[in-house]
Amino acid sequence: MTARITPKTARGGFVLVEPKMGREKKVITFQYNPDTLTRTLRPQTADNPGDRLESLRLKGPAQETYKFDAEFDAADQLDQPDRYRIVAEHGLHPILAALEMSFSPTLKQLTGENDDARLGLIDIAPVQAPLTLLVLGTKRVLPVRITEFSVTEEAFDTALNPIRAKVSVGAQVLSVDDLGFDHRGGQLYLRHQTRRELFADLVTDSLGAVGLPSLPGV
Repeated sequence: MTARITPKTARGGFVLVEPKMGREKKVITFQYNPDTLTRTLRPQTADNPGDRLESLRLKGPAQETYKFDAEFDAADQLDQPDRYRIVAEHGLHPILAALEMSFSPTLKQLTGENDDARLGLIDIAPVQAPLTLLVLGTKRVLPVRITEFSVTEEAFDTALNPIRAKVSVGAQVLSVDDLGFDHRGGQLYLRHQTRRELFADLVTDSLGAVGLPSLPGV
């Protein structure tokens, strides 16, 4: 009897990248891939929809958002030798903190801003966050901005460390409108758009598929 080989499922997650050098700063892997994922695309149409000449014009890439839940369970990580000590001692605090730091200024950045303010520097530039990539398989690697983030901690150990949690995430895809064509994130967006166009080209139905022998009036 031939043993059945179960293919390894790719795991999604976030990759934080240093924007200028493109170096990987941190990889945050989902323990379980989301069961469902909601994508919303909002077309950028012309500002004056009443103008007939503008009816079919697009101002730029559609604004795309993702919403999903990521679940984590410390008990299911205790059989992994590389994670046992950390999980046994801290529960899910480390993974939750890593997710939260993807959109939070660091202590160094905060104290630097405070020092500049004390020196009377009025024009203080906002701190720069790492480039956040949402990775959902090799075909979806997206530069995103976290827009919503909520954590539901569902169970705790004896030290009140969270040991089971659900993280609800909302993310906006950053396009070349947001980052520019020369930015690393902008280049990743263009690859995403290229893949979308290649997928769309695979659809080759004819008019007969929708019951039309030809286009009416043409």
